Amino acid sequence: MKKGLIMEGGAMRGMFTAGVTDVLMENGIEFDGGVGTSAGAAFGCNYKSKQIGRALRYNKDYCDDKRYISLKGLFRNGNLYSEDFCYHEIPERLDKFDFKTFNANPMEFYITCTNIETGRAVHHRHDEKNDDFNTFLEWVRASCAMPMLEQIVEINGVKLLDGGVGDSVPIRFFEELGYDRNVVILTQPVNYIKKKIKYGAAAKLLYRKYPKLTEAMLNRHERYNETYSYILDKEIKGELLVIRPSEALRISVSNDKNEIQRVYDMGRREGLNSLNRVRGFFS
Repeated sequence: MKKGLIMEGGAMRGMFTAGVTDVLMENGIEFDGGVGTSAGAAFGCNYKSKQIGRALRYNKDYCDDKRYISLKGLFRNGNLYSEDFCYHEIPERLDKFDFKTFNANPMEFYITCTNIETGRAVHHRHDEKNDDFNTFLEWVRASCAMPMLEQIVEINGVKLLDGGVGDSVPIRFFEELGYDRNVVILTQPVNYIKKKIKYGAAAKLLYRKYPKLTEAMLNRHERYNETYSYILDKEIKGELLVIRPSEALRISVSNDKNEIQRVYDMGRREGLNSLNRVRGFFS
């Protein structure tokens, strides 16, 4: 049995995931590997570093800080979320990420991004021998780099953006790796259907040099909905376990501390309600 943890993104909907994963960590649930897309990577990496509560803490502490998120930053340098503050100042100094524990933990961890020249997902496995802390943070930043709101991130000559474009919920990727007992944390309710983006013309103009990217963005809703159907079918058959919100989270990009806490608390409730199911699934 190979136990996997798959975490969807969704900007601040990821606080739901953080609530679930904190409960799982508090109760000693361990996985052989994890994969996160966008916020699923940024918040989910704390599972491997064993830092319970960190995702909630730093988001609440800094969400209303203009160094963290601001429209001024978007217009000035093309990043809604500050590259230096979010991916250096916080994890390196203000709320340190425990990179030593992260590397010592045998749990495999993959970060999902999108190669903008191919429009396809890139699933990067962190390698403690070759990836230093800065490289790791760059992969997380690339996974979270929302199209239209963040600059392209280039790593080793590969141009990357938000992993959600290429693979919002990388369940098939983990199955191909041999993970056969998977817990999937989704950030949308069971009846959610994704719609086609409304800003397709603007995306084509902004990313006119990358037609494969815009094609992937325009078709993302079809692949997303098919993946959700695939997950639901396997869930019904008992072949994987899903933890999802019982209702729409009604949050995306937000710097409202109360809203962040609300969504996190919803995650905790679902995590607690799912504990016995998770234990039974792995027994």
